[in-house]
Amino acid sequence: MTLVLLAALGKSFLFVLAAILPILNPAATAPIFLGLTESASEQTRIQLAWRIARNMVVLMVASMLVGSYVLDFFGISLPIVRVGGGLIVAATAWQLLTATQETVERRTALADSFTPEQARKQAFYPLTFPISCGPGSIAAAITVGVALSADKLALSLARMAGGVLAIITIGVILYFVFRYAQRLLKPLGEAGTIIFLRLSAFILLCLGVQIIWDGLSELLRSLLLSAGIS
Repeated sequence: MTLVLLAALGKSFLFVLAAILPILNPAATAPIFLGLTESASEQTRIQLAWRIARNMVVLMVASMLVGSYVLDFFGISLPIVRVGGGLIVAATAWQLLTATQETVERRTALADSFTPEQARKQAFYPLTFPISCGPGSIAAAITVGVALSADKLALSLARMAGGVLAIITIGVILYFVFRYAQRLLKPLGEAGTIIFLRLSAFILLCLGVQIIWDGLSELLRSLLLSAGIS
C-alpha cells in the first residue's frame, strides 16, 4: 500500500509540474518583472522575488485544493474568471508596451524611494497576480485539483501532496529566475534588453487578449446552448 501511495505521489508531482510550469513560464515573465521594478535596488528585487514566489505558491495551492468549491459558492464560472483576469493582463501589458522615456524616468524616481512597505504592496498586485500567476494558471490549477481527486481518501491525499510539492518546486524556480533576472538579461545589453522587454510586453498583451477571447467564447457557447442553437 505504501508503494502505491508513493507511486501516486510521484506521478501527481510530475503531472502537475508538466501541466503548470509551462503555463506560469517564469522565464517569460522575468522581463516583465524586470521592467516593472526598473532601477529598484538588488535587495528590493530579492525581497520582491521571495514574496512573489511565496504568494504564487499559496495562490496556486489554494486554487488546486479549494478553488472549485469557492467558485461554486460565489456562483462564479471559469469563463468569467478568464475574462476579468485577461482584462487585467492586457491592461498591464499595454502600459509596459506604450511606456515612454518620461514614464521610465518616473518609474526610476519611484524606485529610488521604494520602501519595504511598497514592496509588500506591489508583491501581490500586479507582480504576483496577474503577471506571474494569471487567470489561466488559476484555471489550470483548479482543473488539476479536480483531476487529482480519488475515491479513496489516502490515494487522494497522496496525489494532492504530490501536486503541492510540484507547485512548491515551481515557486523555487520562480524565485531564482526573478532574483537573477537582471543577470540573465545582462548579455543582451541595454538595447537588447529594451527590445526584449517590449517583445515580452507584446506577447503578454496577446496572452491577455487570448484569455479574454477564450472566456468570451465559452460564455457565447453556453449562451447558444441555453438558447437551443447548435
